[in-house]
Amino acid sequence: MKAAVLNKLDGTFAVEDVQIDKPRGREVLVEVKASGLCHSDLHMAESDFGVPLPAVFGHELAGIVKEIGPDVREFKVGDHVVGSLIQYCGHCEACLDGRTYQCDHPEETVRGPDDGQRLTRNGQPVTPVFGTSAFAEYSLVHENQLARVPDEIPFPQASILGCGCVTGAGAAINTADVKPGDTVAVIGVGGVGLNVISGARLAGAGRIIAIDMQPAKEELARKFGATDFIDAGKGDAVETVRALTGGGVAHAFEVIGLKPTSEQAIKMARKGGGAYLIGVHKPGAPINVDVLVDLISNQVTVKGVYMGSTNIKHDIPMYADLYLQGRFNLDDLISKEINIAEINDAYQELKKGAIARSVITSF
Repeated sequence: MKAAVLNKLDGTFAVEDVQIDKPRGREVLVEVKASGLCHSDLHMAESDFGVPLPAVFGHELAGIVKEIGPDVREFKVGDHVVGSLIQYCGHCEACLDGRTYQCDHPEETVRGPDDGQRLTRNGQPVTPVFGTSAFAEYSLVHENQLARVPDEIPFPQASILGCGCVTGAGAAINTADVKPGDTVAVIGVGGVGLNVISGARLAGAGRIIAIDMQPAKEELARKFGATDFIDAGKGDAVETVRALTGGGVAHAFEVIGLKPTSEQAIKMARKGGGAYLIGVHKPGAPINVDVLVDLISNQVTVKGVYMGSTNIKHDIPMYADLYLQGRFNLDDLISKEINIAEINDAYQELKKGAIARSVITSF
């Protein structure tokens, strides 16, 4: 099959022929119909996160089940599914408590050293990153990383449910527990940031302030539910937020992964509010927090967000149904549908911050 392979940490993918194994145990073979280009893959393709190379990235996956392993209990051939990078065992304390995103044994969803390789190239192993390896014609995934969705939802829109949607909307609904009337600030109006806005609107937030360096994104942000827009390139965004809200927001979300904007999110939170760090920082990158002022005096909660605190078996079908009801915007997230050969050009566009999501829909 064709796959976009990362051979060295330079952020450049090579479209090559890769061999994929038959499903074993609880594995499901999925024909990939759409694969979203998430910024997290690019971060990991440019910095050393410890992933052995060569590797196939991609985790925003939507497709059709083509074959199942002998122990699969949840899916059948022909099911439409969405994949996610959340890997969970299903039996540890966190999983039994519903916190599958905090699983203690995610390694149980991948093959052991004596089980053979899911992916190979010329007989040598290729790492299936996140257990999904969705930048390819087919994906071999543990059934715990898949959720069934209605056949009516288009594959490009469905693919974004696997990461951008659940991470953003989940951060607002699950992690921050936004309440009706709450004030919200979102720093970074890309694919995930737009979903934070969607989630905040769905939860009933009274004021949603979108913040970005590109003023052209205002129209798109308002489509998703932003009530205000701040051009971060003009003036002090923190002071503007505090002036708009009379002292800060209940919930400030950082969706870029940079030190300055993470520190801004903490300063934007009102007394007793929360700052939620969603954007992926480089390994070892610290931020500055004034413990006395920010944490003790202002009682601000600073929390890292992983995948929107999502239970994929519940949340992905829920968002799919909301989309089909016309209550959750996925259509405007799709900036462009591309062939896998265009992946590098599409990532260059994404780095410029001008688009929400490009989605691979042909190979």
